[in-house]
Amino acid sequence: MYFRFPLSYRDVEDLLAERGIDVSYETVRRWALKFGRVYAGKLRKARPKPDVRWHLDEMFVSINGKRMYLWRAVDCEGEVLDVLVQSRRNKRAALKLMRK
Repeated sequence: MYFRFPLSYRDVEDLLAERGIDVSYETVRRWALKFGRVYAGKLRKARPKPDVRWHLDEMFVSINGKRMYLWRAVDCEGEVLDVLVQSRRNKRAALKLMRK
């Protein structure tokens, strides 16, 4: 759960406690250190491969009252490939996102 969803060790501890498994967040951390790299690699391999056709979206968003640029690389099926948020238009950063 820690690698699949954006959860903390304590969140995973709470979810396991709801299912009747009594572990501490320190145990979850040790499991993550011991088994995490292999498990995260399997999750990455099981993820569907992005299509070769994609496009780059640029839009303005307001974050804490500041106007920011949001760049998103999206494949033809609508799967978000990568995201870049920056305060100014930066051509070099945008080109790096496209190469990535």
